[in-house]
Amino acid sequence: MPITTVNPATGAPLARYDTHDDDRVEHLLARAHVATRAWGRTPLERRVAVLHTVAGRLRADRDRLARLITEEMGKPLAEARAELEKSAATCDFYAERAAGMLGDEPVDVPEADAWVAYEPMGLVLAVMPWNFPFWQVMRFAVPSVVAGNGVFLKHSPNVTGCALEIERLFRAAGLPEGVLTTVLLAEPRVPEVTARLIADDRIAAVTLTGSTGAGAAVAAAAGRAVKKSVLELGGSDAFVVLADADVEAAAATAVRARFLNAGQSCVCAKRFVVEEPVADRFTAAFVAGVRALVVGDPTDSRTDVGPMARADLRDGLDRQVAESVAAGARVLTGGGPLPGAGFFYRPTVLADAGPGVAAFDEETFGPVATLTVAADEEHAVRLANASPYGLGLSVWTGDRKRGAALARRVTTGAAFVNAMVVSDPRLPFGGTRRSGYGRELAAVGLREFVNVRTYWAAH
Repeated sequence: MPITTVNPATGAPLARYDTHDDDRVEHLLARAHVATRAWGRTPLERRVAVLHTVAGRLRADRDRLARLITEEMGKPLAEARAELEKSAATCDFYAERAAGMLGDEPVDVPEADAWVAYEPMGLVLAVMPWNFPFWQVMRFAVPSVVAGNGVFLKHSPNVTGCALEIERLFRAAGLPEGVLTTVLLAEPRVPEVTARLIADDRIAAVTLTGSTGAGAAVAAAAGRAVKKSVLELGGSDAFVVLADADVEAAAATAVRARFLNAGQSCVCAKRFVVEEPVADRFTAAFVAGVRALVVGDPTDSRTDVGPMARADLRDGLDRQVAESVAAGARVLTGGGPLPGAGFFYRPTVLADAGPGVAAFDEETFGPVATLTVAADEEHAVRLANASPYGLGLSVWTGDRKRGAALARRVTTGAAFVNAMVVSDPRLPFGGTRRSGYGRELAAVGLREFVNVRTYWAAH
């Protein structure tokens, strides 16, 4: 069954790709296994050089690659260019710091020479999503490749063109054939083939960014195979505004935090919890900012919000909005799909949306925000914690120490005070609870997929 990619701004087909049958998957896996073993023995200086070259090629070819991202998943061109620059900056970050992160660490033991080494683990299966088609792959692949591992990539089918471009990019930068391999699978075959790959001795570990259901299936398969797994499974981040906050700054940031990438981000703020004394001011400013967003052609520089990536995703979001309204939420702006071609959805704000309302309880992966009024700080903490997810948290207050103290009472993988949550190669990224486990980025992320090995040489 072939893969056909579709332009979400028009609904028109873009390209058709033949998928890989079992024989082809076996051929690619065998080649990747051999290539990865050789790559793990390659001097670090050569691995670093590949990253420098990848960064340069990303920047030199930015406009063409950005247009491909926009065509396949619909984000505005400016956001696509920013995604590519972030990917290039991540290459630079690891190229400059890999020696320190991967170098042997001596341990003071009087009776021996002892040290800890960080050695390649092998070939890692990566199941990646569509919403940041370059960055999601790069934030895992770049540290893995410089650590001496291989990448066996199963990308989302609607961004198949991006997946193949990433593979070509690394090959052109000098990465040996097979060290980063893209496997193309028909969607119905993904669960069975993924489970079979995880069980295969040639796969050393697995990482997935995706839904909680997909993560549970991958975690179960990795558990049966006794293999390392890292899961990033989305979130429903709270954006808490306390009564002493700069309300206008919080509201302006809230618009960006929710509607970047048409709200299709794991780490987007989704639930806006506002202390009662400033709730009316924040709501007015936030709704005005949302109404000012320009929705339309993602290739137009005036566009703020492009289409959603697929028709089924838009339909699912619209169901969540309808269920939320039926449960008592009020639509302050937006509230439905835009007519015409493409998969556009009106930027939407729902008020009176607390526990028991679908858009509050579930992850909304699209341009929909919920507003909930908290009676006081203690109530705000309870509302922020009233989610099965635990990825990010943003707290707005005039007292940074107060914000950090509040954040310690909410379980998440990241907490930002007076700023929107972002991922950054300098900082570990990942979640808690149903948002997954393990970390990407920084030294911690690089070391998720290495063999931390102890050496002891007696005197």
